[in-house]
Amino acid sequence: MSTPEKSDLTTTAANPAAGRSDEDWRQELTPEEYHVLRQAGTERPYTGEYWDTHTAGVYNCRACGTELFTSKEKFDSHCGWPSFWAPLAEGRVRYIHDRTLGMDRIEVRCANCDSHLGHVFEGEGYGTPTDQRYCINSVSLKLVPAADDTSA
Repeated sequence: MSTPEKSDLTTTAANPAAGRSDEDWRQELTPEEYHVLRQAGTERPYTGEYWDTHTAGVYNCRACGTELFTSKEKFDSHCGWPSFWAPLAEGRVRYIHDRTLGMDRIEVRCANCDSHLGHVFEGEGYGTPTDQRYCINSVSLKLVPAADDTSA
């Protein structure tokens, strides 16, 4: 998997989310959202809102609203978190080499506001087009159902 190097986000008119202070984030997010999105925490498996959701729609970053994933790339990995085989488009997420907790993983963050989303794994043998599993915390996402979806 080709992953970009960690990049510095700067505050621009196009990226106001990156300029929010820690105190701003604490006021805007619930304690659980803050822990996961801003402190790279992880929700417990099988507890999040979207781990078993099959509603058609777009998954946005809960912190800034950027469209990140769609239900078309979501699949049942049975790992306890929402899983996607690709982001909505190149440049929507960024990657960081994560060596915390004694593991060697690739962290996935929102490219707009630098919020922690989860991790991406590859080579696990899932029958997906990319052989990748974006294992994303439900609390990092906000599902916007498709207008014509009736499965909700």
